[in-house]
Amino acid sequence: MNEEKLNTFMGQMLSDLGGAFSIGLVRAGAKLGLYKTLHECGPMSSTELANATNCAERYIREWASAQAASNYIAYDSTSQKFSIPPEQAAVFADEDSPVYMVAAFDSAAAYLESQDKIEHAFQTGGGVAWGDQAGCLFCAVARFFRPGYKANLIESWIPALDGVVNKLKSGAKIADVGCGHGYSTVLMAEAFPDCEIIGYDFHPDSIAEATKHAQEHGVDDRCKFEVGGSTDYPGKDFDLVTFFDCLHDMGDPAGASAHVRQSLKPD
Repeated sequence: MNEEKLNTFMGQMLSDLGGAFSIGLVRAGAKLGLYKTLHECGPMSSTELANATNCAERYIREWASAQAASNYIAYDSTSQKFSIPPEQAAVFADEDSPVYMVAAFDSAAAYLESQDKIEHAFQTGGGVAWGDQAGCLFCAVARFFRPGYKANLIESWIPALDGVVNKLKSGAKIADVGCGHGYSTVLMAEAFPDCEIIGYDFHPDSIAEATKHAQEHGVDDRCKFEVGGSTDYPGKDFDLVTFFDCLHDMGDPAGASAHVRQSLKPD
């Protein structure tokens, strides 16, 4: 046995374990408002943080100490107070930050909850349907991608396509395939009010959530959602068809791409 290689591997493995053990702590910190409270209030002792969030001080002390050891928050030994630096706040406290990552930890928790189903699929060669995943994986994935869409979709991604912005401003018909909870769809509807936009997803629960999302943002008059597959959604008159973070997960991505081509207008 090569001791140097073993030590290198052990270091990598312990790093992975440290991340795995942080899943529950990060989710608790987000759900209980611990990160946001530190972000809004500045440095706090464990007692101050516990009082501000209606939590037990002993648990907050352990949580904060573990988070500081992982460099997820900071600790000042002189003042004996915890704080969250701006870089960590962007990841854990600001839901509009383009690097907000709490939903990724929710996704990881869902993967673990689905282990029995995945092991069964290993034995049968079958799969686990998107809507059958544990822990509302589709909810976590939608929240995970939302900050990236908000930061980039209207500002940089669509403008990177020649002539598309002008066409959308003048009014166009858009299909957003694999729309999930409709975050990308609603952003386009808000930015281009003269467009007609239809979001398609094969998962009925996601379509229901997307419909509520459009209503909440007041764009349901021009933004509709329908259950539809990537290779058979209806329509042959779209000006733009979009896929965001989903084409690579589809059972037939080549078939989906071919269907896009025949669903577009000739121009």
